[in-house]
Amino acid sequence: MNNILLKSYLRCKRKAWLDYKGDKKYKSWSAQGSIQLINQYKNFSLLTNGELYGGLKGCEKGYKGVIGLKINQELKENLNAVVYPPLLIKSKGESKWGQYKYIPAVYKLGRKTTKEHYSELALCSILLESFEGVKIDYGWVISTLKNKLISEKILLHKKLRKKTIDIFSEMVISLAGKIPKITEDRKKCSICPWQTFCDKEAKSKGYLTDIDGIGKKTAIIFKNIGISNFKELAFANEEIINNKLSKFQQNNLEKTTKFINQSKSYATGIPIKINRSRDLSKSIFKRKEGFFVFDIESDPDNKHDFLYGFISIKRRNNKENFYNYEPILNLKKNQNTEYIEKIFKKLFSEKQWPVLHYGETEKIAIVKLAEQASLNSCEIDNLKSRFIDLHLLVRETWVLPLKNYSLKTVANWIGFNWQNKNVSGSKALFWWIQYNETLNKSFLQKIIDYNKDDCQATLNIANWLIEN
Repeated sequence: MNNILLKSYLRCKRKAWLDYKGDKKYKSWSAQGSIQLINQYKNFSLLTNGELYGGLKGCEKGYKGVIGLKINQELKENLNAVVYPPLLIKSKGESKWGQYKYIPAVYKLGRKTTKEHYSELALCSILLESFEGVKIDYGWVISTLKNKLISEKILLHKKLRKKTIDIFSEMVISLAGKIPKITEDRKKCSICPWQTFCDKEAKSKGYLTDIDGIGKKTAIIFKNIGISNFKELAFANEEIINNKLSKFQQNNLEKTTKFINQSKSYATGIPIKINRSRDLSKSIFKRKEGFFVFDIESDPDNKHDFLYGFISIKRRNNKENFYNYEPILNLKKNQNTEYIEKIFKKLFSEKQWPVLHYGETEKIAIVKLAEQASLNSCEIDNLKSRFIDLHLLVRETWVLPLKNYSLKTVANWIGFNWQNKNVSGSKALFWWIQYNETLNKSFLQKIIDYNKDDCQATLNIANWLIEN
């Protein structure tokens, strides 16, 4: 029982149980987890000026930062615990090693310091105190904001320590028992390596939070009015359900109808067309001789769009007869504007062509670049009018038997397959980090291949919308 399991337990009791007892063949590799470990090591190295050493020898020799230390101590009577402190920072004091002591530090992604960070620091400090023979009053949470290293001091008071010991004891009992139920807050599952394993059970049991748009709070309200799963919701009467929801100030017939239709489609596997009046060939292609398909790859933490991918397609008699993919790279953030010139040269080479994309990211990015390039308001407005968001069009015209309407989910459902299996935006970001660390162009090529497939998937969705 260790601090890593404790973090999992605080996120999701089921995840901790699966990490401890689950069959690892059902566990997927997590790009997000790997990215966090890479960023964690990079920032710990920056914090200690590269003076990092592994294990007990690092403490004995008095290195500024120590990683990879394992501590096995008694947490309380009849309860042992193991901790692997992410980082120990050398500080003033006196310990069994000499005229210095070590303070625990953890790394966080994002701005919010959570109970996971507090509890991990507290657990590490309790065992570290006994191990090095000195009192530890505080720990550090390390993060980055706008490429600046930030250290947040956390007081490790008695109340936090007691609460952490209680949670750890509760976790030990939980892990000894049967597998916990799937969490109702299914949004947390999006980056979990056990997601696919849990999805099958959730669908078979009819979890309401599997329905697009239904979160934990809405699911509780539905249960309060007698709807316990999406199969019941699928065949419920719209007006009756809407009247019952009025007690919770949730009566919105359009929204209720949407939930019922989504449940019906998800339960039966049959898509439902909800807007038959639109001529999508006009909406998507605007009867032009050609169009662009556009997709971006980004590093969101560093606000860096590093690849802009375009497919150019010329059409005659509603048939595609010319196809070309072009990746435009921005490898070094803020170092040149050559990539911006290439992008607008591409877009303005055919000023009337629509630009198909999936989701709002691409349009927002281009508008920002247009402002940066000092385009006038008329040029920017004209550019905006050319962008066609297929994600919005799918939602406006269809209810699909899917958990969500992401590019991967929709494109896979209509039969498109990426060249590489289990690819995602997170995996592309992982390759990007690997490329920056090694300058190995094979990682860059993987990103380009992935982006090309994203563009092709977007095109396939456009064609599916028109054909259907």
